[in-house]
Amino acid sequence: MLVTGGCGFIGSNFVRFVLNHRPKWRVTCLDALTYASSPQNLDEFTDDPRYRMVRGDICDVELVRQLVSQCDAVIHTAAQTHVDRSISDPRPFIQTNVVGTQTLLEAVRLCGAKRLVHVGTDEVYGELPLDRPDLKFTEASPLQPNNPYSASKASADLLMRVYHHTYGLDGVSTRCSNNFGPYQFPEKIIPLFVTQLMENQAVPLYGDGRQVRDWLHVEDHCEAILAVFEKGKAGEVYNIGGDNERSNLELTHMIIEAMGKSPGLIKHVKDRPGHDRRYAIDAAKIANDLGWRPTRSTWPQALEATVQWYVQNQPWCQQIKSSDAHRASYQQQYGV
Repeated sequence: MLVTGGCGFIGSNFVRFVLNHRPKWRVTCLDALTYASSPQNLDEFTDDPRYRMVRGDICDVELVRQLVSQCDAVIHTAAQTHVDRSISDPRPFIQTNVVGTQTLLEAVRLCGAKRLVHVGTDEVYGELPLDRPDLKFTEASPLQPNNPYSASKASADLLMRVYHHTYGLDGVSTRCSNNFGPYQFPEKIIPLFVTQLMENQAVPLYGDGRQVRDWLHVEDHCEAILAVFEKGKAGEVYNIGGDNERSNLELTHMIIEAMGKSPGLIKHVKDRPGHDRRYAIDAAKIANDLGWRPTRSTWPQALEATVQWYVQNQPWCQQIKSSDAHRASYQQQYGV
């Protein structure tokens, strides 16, 4: 199996999940090792003969074709993912998420890998109103992205559709809700707030904090991706959700409580442009067709365990937070 973006947050957790649950499989990780990924996320497999790390760009046609020709299947998690960065500079998102996906699809088409799973996002559907909790995104919901990141991921989804319908490629797409768990780069809200609070620093909350997200533990997500790979129908899309909607304000207070800090550390900052108000996933299809349901995303236990992971892994957190990439990301987001 080739896992693109395998040293990132979702990718490294998926590599770990596969090697722990499918001990006879071998995994090649392709990663450009940009600011949000690190080979240290998979240090425990450095000497494992089942694991191979290759540093390279998903847009490198020759390298991607070489790696695809050596594998039986591909899990595609490589992506630029941070909305704020996409608003400041959309070009890297188009390059990685659109051109990179097309490069991979073409390699799979030419080399004949058995199956490709594209790991996508619920953000491609746009937003839902806060006053309609009965509404949720289904696989039939129209694609209405509202920022450059989600537009690039919607484009990748459509390329997946094209390569299946035009070329008969054995491809399956997933669209997940917000992930949380270990090894997440601290530009995303949970690890950012935890690492800020560890230093008794204020946590910057966008706008009124009423934005609602459906939170999915990354190991639940990995289990779902594996189920889609093993049992999903070619050409289909599967939504993956945690059935766990929370406002950003509620989430912030839960993190503060878990760390024993004061709510006075909440600092409301200017909202980002075009901030979607609510995402919510209807995951009935994957439950009914593939028998998958989230079992690790229950709050407050799962959130508290995640908070403790960052507290107990402060060397990892400090190394990330001391990097130029993290400082630049924080300054870009919040203007400080």
